[in-house]
Formats: sequence, C-alpha cells, structure tokens
Amino acid sequence: MSEQPWPFSFVDRIRYGDLDANRHLNNVAVHQFHESARIAYMARLFPEADVTLGHDFPVIFAETHVRFRSPGLYDEEIRTDVRPAVLRRSSVRLDFRMVCTADGRLVADGWGTLVGYDYAAGRAAPLPEAMAAALRADGAVPAAAE
Repeated sequence: MSEQPWPFSFVDRIRYGDLDANRHLNNVAVHQFHESARIAYMARLFPEADVTLGHDFPVIFAETHVRFRSPGLYDEEIRTDVRPAVLRRSSVRLDFRMVCTADGRLVADGWGTLVGYDYAAGRAAPLPEAMAAALRADGAVPAAAE
C-alpha cells in the first residue's frame, strides 16, 4: 500500500458477536468493519445520494482483499481508515486499514473495488464524472499513473 494520506476514518468497537471460537475478531466481521467504513466514507463524499440504493448511487462492490495482521479482541476500539487509491474508467479501488486505537496495532488492511453499474441493464458502466472527480479530489490516482 502507498503512503498516501487517509482522508476518512470510522471508529467502531469489537462486539462479542464479532468474535470467532478463539475469541479473536472473526474474518467475516473484518469485512463488516470495512463495509461500515466504506459506506460511511461514500456517504460523506456524496451527501446528496443515498449510497445504499443502486438507482441513486450507481456502483456495485465487486472485489475485496484482506490481510490479517493481528488479532482483534473483544471490546477493543477499532479505527478503520479509508482512502480512494486507483481510479479507472469504470471502477475505483478503495484501500483500508484497521487499527486498534488503544495501542496503534494494525489489525487488518486491504482493499475493495467498486465498479460503476447500470442496474437497469444489469452490467458494468463507466463511473459518473462527478463521482470520479470527487474521488480524484480525495486522492484517487488514475490507473495509468499507479
């Protein structure tokens, strides 16, 4: 991952229901923390849209990758940082990292890809220019420059 700044952070706490049999943050819950941070970031970046509705926010989550760095434990406060990374005509990769606020320990990091999507036609579509412009303004780098 690059050393670009993280323009958005979302803080949450590990709940008992987020744990696995070893009492560590479950791998599924890591994806849920990332999802909550991603949705909150998009809502901040695009306040005029309901980012949970396809007709209002024409993207679909297409891919995710996670590296598990250390166990997250019950009741730890986790800060999930989000930044737009690589912008393409029809997609944007969002990087994330999850950090324990008490000790600065990296719990997980990775990325996910949002793809422009035409819900009526049921296929990928270019990202709207206003969306691409907002992502560029927040630090997304065109794919050719990565």
